[in-house]
Amino acid sequence: MATAKDTSTFFLEADAKQFDSVLKLYPQAIKLKAKQKTKKPEELLKLDNWYQNELPKKIKSRGKDAHMVHEELVKLMKWKQARGKFYPQLSYLIKVNTPRAVVQETKKAFKKLPNIESAMTALNNLKGVGIATASALLTAARPEIAPFMADECVQAIPEMEGSDYTAKEYLNFVQHILNVCDRLNKEQNGCGKKWSPHSVELALWTHHVLSELQPELLGKPPRHESPLPSDESNLEPPTNGNGKLVSVTEDGDVASCTEDSLDKPSPASASDCDSARSTPRHKRPLEEASSAEDSSLGESSEAGDPRPLKRAREASH
Repeated sequence: MATAKDTSTFFLEADAKQFDSVLKLYPQAIKLKAKQKTKKPEELLKLDNWYQNELPKKIKSRGKDAHMVHEELVKLMKWKQARGKFYPQLSYLIKVNTPRAVVQETKKAFKKLPNIESAMTALNNLKGVGIATASALLTAARPEIAPFMADECVQAIPEMEGSDYTAKEYLNFVQHILNVCDRLNKEQNGCGKKWSPHSVELALWTHHVLSELQPELLGKPPRHESPLPSDESNLEPPTNGNGKLVSVTEDGDVASCTEDSLDKPSPASASDCDSARSTPRHKRPLEEASSAEDSSLGESSEAGDPRPLKRAREASH
């Protein structure tokens, strides 16, 4: 039977053709996950289709003022917990946010993109939105820039074993995913599918889930049962510092910048995985991020609930 180590090997060594074959198995993987998680699997399947395909288009349709509304934030949390781990208090915290706060803070965050670090900082102002949930919001808005920090994906990256859910670790996660984007796109040399952080993350999640639930599928040709998740958005290279875009040379090398945030993450180079090749980022001493996944669950200025709220540690699912 396949193991977690197999998924790590897949992440580190699989070629573009192998990644594509696994990604096409996503519809089967989410069905198996839905059957494992709930007595009503169709509910998760509907939520997943909404998150993967409908929500990104809705956000994009709002143009320069792209944002999410309160109902969408609540529904996103429902999807996240249905697909992964369920924490009742997080559902309560998400609902405490006022509609105005949700629009204001998500608009602010999406305008910060492709600077992932600054966008994460803006989302910290919303109750119930920790690092993993924030990554889900950014993925919905810009899948070509931000991957969702799913437990299954983090566990499959050897260098991230035992990682905490902090802004610093998310930037580290993004860099690992970008490195694979670079590897796959370089291999294809402009031909075939262009790999984004979200598509790489989905393939990794699919491999991990199938390895546990039905490993024999990994050795079979994929069946096209339902549309694969959408990856539509305007391509723009991500940044991680001082609002500056990464510079790209003719050879595809990139230079990254750094920026302080609430979590004081270490800098991570980021590039448009569809066109550039990342180089190892230069690490400099920075204050360790002290917050866990729930560290940003403090009071929002727009929240409108004066009662003290017990903090909840949020996992990726």
